[in-house]
Amino acid sequence: MDIKVGDIVARRSYGFDILFKVHDIVTGKETGKIIYLKGLHYRLFADAPESDVVKVPINKVNEEMRSFEKKIGKLDKTGGNRYGFVPKKLMPKREEYSKFKLPGKVLHIDGDKDYLAMSMKYYKEHGINAVGKLVPEADQPRLIMALLEENKPDIVVITGHDSMQKKEGNGKDSPDRYRNSKYFMEAVKEARKYQKSLDELVIIAGACQSYYEGILSAGANFASSPARILIHALDPVMLCRQIAFTPTDTTAPIEDVLKGTTSGVKGIGGIQTRGKFRSGMPGSPYIP
Repeated sequence: MDIKVGDIVARRSYGFDILFKVHDIVTGKETGKIIYLKGLHYRLFADAPESDVVKVPINKVNEEMRSFEKKIGKLDKTGGNRYGFVPKKLMPKREEYSKFKLPGKVLHIDGDKDYLAMSMKYYKEHGINAVGKLVPEADQPRLIMALLEENKPDIVVITGHDSMQKKEGNGKDSPDRYRNSKYFMEAVKEARKYQKSLDELVIIAGACQSYYEGILSAGANFASSPARILIHALDPVMLCRQIAFTPTDTTAPIEDVLKGTTSGVKGIGGIQTRGKFRSGMPGSPYIP
């Protein structure tokens, strides 16, 4: 069976555990055909020999997509209330939510156009003012300052693909062991030059198996991946939603925030962070 760019496939050697989209195919004299893959739902970039790759039937693809949508829908209902994490004693009466609402503004920088489209759809469905920019991971450090100055967000998400490479040398962990973590780290450092305060600008960065400690040390509020596991394409976005809808005078409880993602505390970690939600009054009939 011929494999071509755009096909949905899985790998024999990994027990067909993850679905991928074929990103590119390169033929080498010694290596033969190497298939470059990006996760369909996970922010993972990988490669495999042609013999290891199997095309997945469309019914299997649809089944997995329905499964993920169901899981995300369930997390949306349980990961904090609609307006973020607010102590019950401080929750206004239901009728008071007729006031106008201003969740935090988001700048979402993504290295993958499919993940970006998926993310922007999620923001729109949840009423979040988000600007999405498609920027390859290697270009993110160079371009992020201009994007921040242009959009002036409350929250910036810096993501794309990543993966761990084989351990070499003395075995010490470093950015060089990861496909794109060094770019995420550099982009975070640039963002912190724009705004040093962890409360003024919330930074969420990383992808699958990213260098968690390095990205946090660079200045991120939240990063992946503490246990070097795969994270879902929407995990950074789901976390972002919870911060965007948590009031500015409230610190979002870290454990609850992280449980509101598909990968949980093994996939994303972070520090105490204040929310970015503001409400105002009175409401106006001229505001849609």
